[in-house]
Amino acid sequence: MIPEAIALTAAAGGIWHSLRHAWWRRTVDYRHPRILMYHMIQRHRPGSSLNGLRVPPEMFEAQLQWLRSHGWSFYTVSELIEQWDRVPDKSVALTFDDGYRDNLEHALPLLQKYDARATLYLVWDREIDWAPQKKAHHNSGELLTEPKLSDEDVAQLVRSGRFEIGGHTLTHLNMVKSAPDTKRRELTESKQRIESLFQTPVRSFAYPFGLYAPDDVELVREAGYTSAVTVESGIDTAPAPDLLQLRRVKVGGRESLRDFALRMRTGLRAWNK
Repeated sequence: MIPEAIALTAAAGGIWHSLRHAWWRRTVDYRHPRILMYHMIQRHRPGSSLNGLRVPPEMFEAQLQWLRSHGWSFYTVSELIEQWDRVPDKSVALTFDDGYRDNLEHALPLLQKYDARATLYLVWDREIDWAPQKKAHHNSGELLTEPKLSDEDVAQLVRSGRFEIGGHTLTHLNMVKSAPDTKRRELTESKQRIESLFQTPVRSFAYPFGLYAPDDVELVREAGYTSAVTVESGIDTAPAPDLLQLRRVKVGGRESLRDFALRMRTGLRAWNK
């Protein structure tokens, strides 16, 4: 009975590993650019509900080192868009959502060290708690206390030449629940304010929470953005993808370097993600 139990346990472990890592998925051709989605670059906090968004600095460095050693070239999202059909194989854009202070403290030095660039999708009003806008029960207050970038911090990122700034609305708006006039104002004013204050063009946009309706895509276009990213997992493989609904490869804070390498190969993690 003991050998049978061991065999059953091993089989169950093999099935779990297969579903968890999806190693059997086919590689997406490396001629298709990858757009990676990050939020925070910081160590986990005991008991925090946000640790899935926190990629420890040492892991982020290991990922950058892996990308460099495996021949990947770094671009901002706008640079990718401008030459989508001409970029070399193994092209990648790193993106950061919201505007956390660790993007300056931890991400920037590592981007400089590995000669990489990134796109920051910046919420204009970073002093509010936008978590409940997605779901009312997301009101723990933890996100509100998370240190955010000051305006001078953002200016420093721009001056570094390592960050492109993209739009993410004024208040991290839930576009699905908002009136058209509110959405137009948040899309347009956030773009205009960032461009005016930081003297940098804002061409790309990220849908807050990844929530939007089909009509919102046209509002984004009308506001003057030339690209927009979603939270839809994966890699765009069409010769001419919808530049206002680009997929991203999610990078979580609870994954190993092996997980990261698999995501770079397939764009996805497990069988249902």
